[in-house]
Amino acid sequence: MRYEGTIYRPPSEANSLLIQATIGCPHNKCTFCAMYKNTKFRIRPVEEIKEDLLAARHYYGDIVESIFFPDGNTIIMKTDQLVEIFSYAHELFPRLKRITVYGSARFVDKKSEQDLLRLKEAGLTRVHTGMESGDDTVLANICKGTSSEQIIRAGLKLKAAGIEVSEYYLVGIGGKELSTSHAVNSARTLNAFSPEFIRLRTYVPVPFTPLYEDYKKGIFKLLSPHEALKEVRLLISHLECEGSIVLSDHVSNYWNIQGKLPQDKEKMLHQIDEALKIDEKYFRPPHISRL
Repeated sequence: MRYEGTIYRPPSEANSLLIQATIGCPHNKCTFCAMYKNTKFRIRPVEEIKEDLLAARHYYGDIVESIFFPDGNTIIMKTDQLVEIFSYAHELFPRLKRITVYGSARFVDKKSEQDLLRLKEAGLTRVHTGMESGDDTVLANICKGTSSEQIIRAGLKLKAAGIEVSEYYLVGIGGKELSTSHAVNSARTLNAFSPEFIRLRTYVPVPFTPLYEDYKKGIFKLLSPHEALKEVRLLISHLECEGSIVLSDHVSNYWNIQGKLPQDKEKMLHQIDEALKIDEKYFRPPHISRL
């Protein structure tokens, strides 16, 4: 198995076999992200990917049950290519239950409904997609390259194909000025397609990114711990999703909030209210991801 550059995966893929299918990110313009800034995007040849899958089979045997194919936006690969590697993975690993990839709304939306059905039939289980925000002003400010309308359209396409949607909401990415509209409009966007998972991440400035420079200059104002928690409370209070699981499964977050909608909404709001009773001095500083 061969890897190029730093390999990123969602925390929920900690037990998955990682087989790199793409290098870098085809968009690579988000102002808050430094993950692939020095990497030129390319798609690995299908034969190389299959060679790595075979190497994993020789190393692990047939026990693999979950595979995640990095890097960013692997969903951009041609549908025929994805079907070939997914099908080959199932040939090698008879116990395989999950195949997952990263895919932002912009690139998911390029797939037809028939394409996504083919991917589902080939074994694609879940797409991890970082919407970050459902507010169009925030999306434009961070150069996300998509819109709330496209996020909804992509989410509905995946749901129609029977592919799980794991959406990521970036707490505080609207700054102080847009915190309310960021939360409310993100809830509106998520309500339109009820993703299986809504995963919370709290924005922490990353050096050598445009948004970090704005933060250092005082142009972008970070939320305090209580302000971030109030934003999450506002988001959850406006969520009307059916069956979505809310998770704060990341070290950047100030509090462990989780539950299933709609039945656990009040419980989650109570969890946040309890957190807000704690003096802010006991939380990490907003510009540091952990104490």
